[in-house]
Amino acid sequence: MVAMTKRVKAFEIVFNDPSKTFYCSGDKVAGKILLEVSEVTKVMAMRVVGVGCAKVEYAKGKQRCREEIDYLKYEEVVYLDDHPADTDGSVVLRPGNKYEYSFGFELPQQGQLVSSYKGKFGFVQYFVKALMERPSQPALECKKHFEVEEPLDVNTPDLLSPTGGMKEKKVTCMFIPDGQVSLNAKIDRRGFCEGEEICIDAKFENTCSRIVVPKAAIIAKHTYQANNRTKVFRQKLSSVRGNHIISGMCDAWQGKSIRVPKIKPSILGCNIIRVEYALMIYMHIPGSDKLILELPLVIGTVPYNGFGSRTNSMSSQDGSVSTASASWVSLRMPSSAPPSYCDIRRDCSLDQPLTPLLDDYDGGDSPIFMNAPQFQFPPLPTYSEVEEEFNGNARMLPVC
Repeated sequence: MVAMTKRVKAFEIVFNDPSKTFYCSGDKVAGKILLEVSEVTKVMAMRVVGVGCAKVEYAKGKQRCREEIDYLKYEEVVYLDDHPADTDGSVVLRPGNKYEYSFGFELPQQGQLVSSYKGKFGFVQYFVKALMERPSQPALECKKHFEVEEPLDVNTPDLLSPTGGMKEKKVTCMFIPDGQVSLNAKIDRRGFCEGEEICIDAKFENTCSRIVVPKAAIIAKHTYQANNRTKVFRQKLSSVRGNHIISGMCDAWQGKSIRVPKIKPSILGCNIIRVEYALMIYMHIPGSDKLILELPLVIGTVPYNGFGSRTNSMSSQDGSVSTASASWVSLRMPSSAPPSYCDIRRDCSLDQPLTPLLDDYDGGDSPIFMNAPQFQFPPLPTYSEVEEEFNGNARMLPVC
């Protein structure tokens, strides 16, 4: 819609299918321009323009960085059906009548467009604009936006393949070595759609004196490029957390899930705006930087069809252990009973206070404690085997 002048009562664009939420490559964008006037008006021409562009704009110090790319440029002159026109193509519109100009054009084929996007420092937008040219007056215009969503199928071999990694970190206290923490994690595929569950298999080990917390989060990374400069904006979308891991213990996740929230699909084909996602698996270490492992994700529009990597992983469970499984840190599942704790005769009463450590600054964690240096626990008996303790989908195991 547009602000009306004295001569124009109504001037707007209406699409033929108002219920259509988005368009894809090759679709036809069709509609009508509705026009009413309050007094006799001469229209020289009615032009329809289809525009699609990506634009980046942000400040870098005193410099203003701008960049723009066009993806759609369409223009045509439309006419009224069964309405007399002058020799110059102009028409005379009279009050009390409703006039409709029809238009329609096809979007470029796949690979030539980018999905609609609106971010902190840039956007990708598409719209139809109508220009009404009148004699001796400036052209009057109205605009109507529409969404474009390019199909992105997650059922390709590349996106169905498993991905994983391993990270470890040495921890120090006042420049004195204090053990290390490590994590090893994998997911069964890289491609997901909104609403799907990402199942995480991971193992976390803690041999430092601090209590650590394993967590996972879906991260969005927005990259903007303009004037040969790059600006990156990161955003945490959703997260889950595991149990606290005390010194000398480990924690195993088997199929711990995190749901993909309602987000826009990945944008990978634009030269100035790029939207990428990652699954960040990390360990919060009080008094030290996090240990972080990022696994890349691609958020698509065509959901997982149930075939591919999951079928392969199910079949591998019935047969021999797969190569990916063999590369994991072994959980060393034992086969004999552990020695009895009744053999321990020493007094384990706690006669020293507990010294609090730093709280987890990610929020939501209760205070974490460690033992005061004056107190020492007696050593545990040697294990030839350990027994798992199940807590939901997590398992706590001593470090062997």
